[in-house]
Formats: sequence, C-alpha cells, structure tokens
Amino acid sequence: MASWGQPAFRARQIYRQLQVNHAGGGAEMTDLPKALRERLEAEARVRTLREVTVLRADQGLTRKILLQLPDGSPVETVLMVYPDRATVCVSSQSGCPMRCTFCATGKLGHLHDLTAGQIVEQVMWAAREVKAVAAEHPGHPDRVTNLVFMGMGEPFNNYANWWASVERLHDPQGFNLGARNFTVSTVGLVPGIRRLATEPLPVNLAISLHAPDDETRAKMMPVNRRYPIADLLAAVRDYLEQTRRRVSFEYVLLQEENDRPEQARLLTEVLRDPAHALPPQLFHVNLIPWNPVPGAPLARSHRERVRAFQKALRDRHVPCTVRVERGTDIAAACGQLAGTAG
Repeated sequence: MASWGQPAFRARQIYRQLQVNHAGGGAEMTDLPKALRERLEAEARVRTLREVTVLRADQGLTRKILLQLPDGSPVETVLMVYPDRATVCVSSQSGCPMRCTFCATGKLGHLHDLTAGQIVEQVMWAAREVKAVAAEHPGHPDRVTNLVFMGMGEPFNNYANWWASVERLHDPQGFNLGARNFTVSTVGLVPGIRRLATEPLPVNLAISLHAPDDETRAKMMPVNRRYPIADLLAAVRDYLEQTRRRVSFEYVLLQEENDRPEQARLLTEVLRDPAHALPPQLFHVNLIPWNPVPGAPLARSHRERVRAFQKALRDRHVPCTVRVERGTDIAAACGQLAGTAG
C-alpha cells in the first residue's frame, strides 16, 4: 500500500477483508475507495490455488474441493459440518513423501510443499462454503470451528510454512480461531514433536501409530525405520511433560494386519510401558476403520473386529473411541485424498 501511495491503514483494511470477511477479490472490499478496488482487481491476486470441482456427501454436510497449484498439482480440502461444529481438514503438501501403504496420498509421492498462504487459502474456501451449508441446513454452524491438519502431506515435513499458517489463522485481528481448536497429525517425525512442545500456542497433537510393534509398523509406515516406536513414544512422553496436553494416537484397522486380539493387548502394553510412562489421562486411542484405496492390497476390518479391538483396549483401561466416518463415497475420508475430481 505504501508503494501505491496509500495510507498504512489500508493494508489493515485489506487484511481484515481477506481474513475476516473472506473476500475473493478487490471488488468485494467495499470499505476501500473505488479506484483502489479497481487497481487491486487489475494488479493483485488473492488466490494461487485454482478451484477445480467440489463434491458433496452426507446430504451436503460433507464437501471436498479439488484445488490445483499453477503447475496442475492437486490439493484437496474437506469440510465436515455437524450440528455442533464445522471442521475443515487441510492439506500441508501436494502429495506426500511418507508413502504409508494404506494411504492414497502417499501413492502420489511428494509433489510440492504448500506455502503458508496456500494452507490458509484452503481454510478461506471452507469459511465461505460453511455459510452455504448453514443456509441449506438451518441450525448448523455458519463458521469454521475446528481445523485439522490431516489432509494431504506431513505437516512437520513443511514445518515453517505450516506453523506460519497456524499463527495467521490464530491471529485475533484476523481469522481468530482459538489454538485449542487446531489439531495437527504426524506420522511420527520426532524432531517435529519436540519442536511443537516449545511453541507458544497450545495446538493439539495426534500421532499416526497404526501398529503396536516395529516390524508391523515399518511394513505399513516406512518412517518407522527412522523413528521406531520407542523413540516416538519417548518424544511423546517429553511432549506431555512439557505441555500437559492430551495426545491422540490414531490407529487405522486393517483386516488380519493389525487388528488381532494379541495386537490389541500388545498395544496396551506398549502405551503403558513404564519405560515411556505416558500418563493415562493425557492420551487416548482413536480407532479408524480403513477407508478403501484403489490398488492397495488391504482389507477393511470387519465391524465385529473393530468392536473387539476397542473392547480389549477399554478392558485394560486405555481410553479409546472409533472415528465417525464421513465422506467415504466421495473419497474424502481418512487416507483417501488422491487428487482426483471424482
């Protein structure tokens, strides 16, 4: 604005239009002079992600958008609206370098790290879209209430840009989402966990565990060869000691791969191992029935096996829930984001 000969407060006006009013361009910024609006329209670009298509499920309460970077690389974002909350699942990378066997995104490989602005841009889409959902479903939230970094990519593999987006979305003068309404999920990058423990904002942490032993986990998640379970849990223990914030362990259930009764027992032993000393009130396990991924030689755990696994954990006093499924028919559920339009 200074280079355009405008007063400094114009920058604050534009920032508020983008972050609070979710303006899509200069023409929508009606508190600016007409000449400035026209110049912004002609010379400034609000978005760097191109909107390709939006798919709907669950009577329109779940919506997935396929976005593209300038070179055509895909980015997917999912909005899930419930009677009491509206959660947006955001991507931090296009593709993913972690190559977990059960995840469609990993099959794309690592295409790009997203900038902080491109991460925020996904949330701005959701902020606009949730108003349309509320208009169709009266009584539902008309604003984003929760943000989970569980879309494409590994957030800690793009830490600086990811954290910059958190700070921007938390800014009380901008989007103003409370830090406790953010959740970041990691495959277990130990340096990222330790770094998060030192950050000033109390962002929630979820760990993709998915197996109770190194051999099984390494087959499913190559990252385990670098950061085995003992090292991962040691980092989690230190994180809990520093923050006293509860950690979620995500566990995708695969038929005959990691859902056997003895694996449930081993999981409780691992999480309660005195060597790690995880306070039981500061962690819980989130079971996720696997969502089918084309070409993956895996099978979804039968419902009775999911219930038996959950019961085995609860019988041993491990807090445990089963994730509610949303968007499986539009490939919007956990592990299904593959950058496809349909």
